[in-house]
Amino acid sequence: SAVFEQYVPPQYRYRPGTISGWLANVLSKYSKQRRKQRPVRVYMDGCFDMMHYGHANALRQAKAVGDVLVVGVIPDSEILRCKGPPVLSEEERIVLVDAVKWVDEIIAGVPYDLSPQFIQELFTKHRIDYIIHGDDPCLLPDGTDAYAHAKKLGRFRMIKRTEGVSTTDIVGRMLTCTRVNPFMGNQAPHPLAQSFSVGLPSPQEVKDTRQPASTTLSRFLPTSRRLVQFSNGRTAPEGARIVYIDGAFDVFHPGHVKILKAAKEQGDFLLVGLHTDEDVQERRGPHLPIMNLHERSLSVLACKYVDEVIIGSPMQVTADLIKTFNISLVVRGSVSETSNSMPVAEARYAVPKSLGIYVELGSPSDLSARNIILRIVDNRKAFEARNAKKTKSEAAYYVDAKEFVQEL
Repeated sequence: SAVFEQYVPPQYRYRPGTISGWLANVLSKYSKQRRKQRPVRVYMDGCFDMMHYGHANALRQAKAVGDVLVVGVIPDSEILRCKGPPVLSEEERIVLVDAVKWVDEIIAGVPYDLSPQFIQELFTKHRIDYIIHGDDPCLLPDGTDAYAHAKKLGRFRMIKRTEGVSTTDIVGRMLTCTRVNPFMGNQAPHPLAQSFSVGLPSPQEVKDTRQPASTTLSRFLPTSRRLVQFSNGRTAPEGARIVYIDGAFDVFHPGHVKILKAAKEQGDFLLVGLHTDEDVQERRGPHLPIMNLHERSLSVLACKYVDEVIIGSPMQVTADLIKTFNISLVVRGSVSETSNSMPVAEARYAVPKSLGIYVELGSPSDLSARNIILRIVDNRKAFEARNAKKTKSEAAYYVDAKEFVQEL
């Protein structure tokens, strides 16, 4: 400000209503017109394994930097070479990334190492203007900055890392629930489970004073601003066919994406009801759901097929709920977390059934959070080596490297 006043004469400084103000408006209109003709294309890559709201928020911020967001999805072979086995396959991870409403294009099979040659290919073949990454360090195997070349060229933009969640944290929560939850089967405690815990303690944990009821909790800090950022901010138009689907939608996965897409195809506006943590825990047991209600809300809101979410919807679809939201059709997928262990409570959908507005959709996928947890348990040794190292680096970030970065 002081430098500006020293070198720019008063007659040339910006003042509304003056020639400088008029010129600023002209340049602004020109810039907007140019961006319509040649949109700014930004690129962000990642593994996007066990995709969560932190990934979605990073993609939201990346999209805010430009006009078109191009996302590179690293293949299984590269992840295995550099980090260890991924939980989800490349196909499953692409389904999740493609469902995020801020993503415009996807490039599959990108290298893990962001070499100068690949960066040049991004600039020429894919017409990328800027490469995006979070404020957390990203190093190549030789210890150098993975984005050094893009920074040198002035084509790098930094966004704020989303705190409170990571794939490592989610894996730890899953391993925690397997030690006490009969819904997951009797599994021996995993070493990483000692570092994570969510939900309420089981009766056995309360009685056993040697075993802590909870340890490291999620650092997720929900805010109203975050919900606004993820929300579509629109209401159903008059005469729209409003479709309602409810559930826990815990550990948002490709199966959720596919059933939400199928539900949206039944009407014009998709309303999703998310059950409370207490209701989910009552059905499924200790340490479930893996993700709390606010975390699950953000994951569902980030999905491009979803128009609106009821945060903490009732377990039973009542006549009052149907009237309040003008629901035309209530749907449910044929596959759920508890479909193999217990029947659906008759009262849950009794009202829409009596009104003739209930339909059960054949689930396009049999994938569930339970399946994913069992994948991790079955490969526990490989995940132990991978996640123990990552847990240490994430803890170091919070203690040593965390600084304030303005979020977009």
